[in-house]
Amino acid sequence: KREPVFFFGKDSMSLVTPSLADDGSAPVVFLETSLGDIEVELYCTHAPRTCKNFYNLARSGYYDGTVFHRIVKSMCVQGGDPTGTGRGGKSILEDARADGTFDCELTPKLKHTGAGILSMANRGRNTNTSQFFITLAPTPWLDGKHTIFGRVKKGMQVVRAMSEVETAQDDRPRDDVVIRHASVV
Repeated sequence: KREPVFFFGKDSMSLVTPSLADDGSAPVVFLETSLGDIEVELYCTHAPRTCKNFYNLARSGYYDGTVFHRIVKSMCVQGGDPTGTGRGGKSILEDARADGTFDCELTPKLKHTGAGILSMANRGRNTNTSQFFITLAPTPWLDGKHTIFGRVKKGMQVVRAMSEVETAQDDRPRDDVVIRHASVV
């Protein structure tokens, strides 16, 4: 196991609330991975708190050096856990619970209809932390259970390449797929 990456405490960084630009474009987060770059746009109107959490974790360096610890072929790639185990992670939101979780932002307007949907991973309702996943196909059984907060804008070929990585029985990649650096525009 690797040590968690440095986490900026809630008091050490003022959080930014991402919003639509004057031209109506959505905020963007870049994920530079060991397999290539992914650009995701955030759905701030539908999931403002979740977007604020993800955006500020990315801008703080929280995701830098973390791995995609779970790859389920034809379903999703999952990352955002600094321990790399699937059991770690915390929210950066000021009002997150003591265990580092925050509530889901579910809307019937957004569904897991295809590849490239960006959603929060959780351990059950209202247990969002820093973990997220990107879908590889329609996953309607996840609707109403996981907050959808964005989509892949560029780099879907990189996500597909991740899905081809050899995995163990527990869906963990045999070779690490690393988020080298996350940044915001």
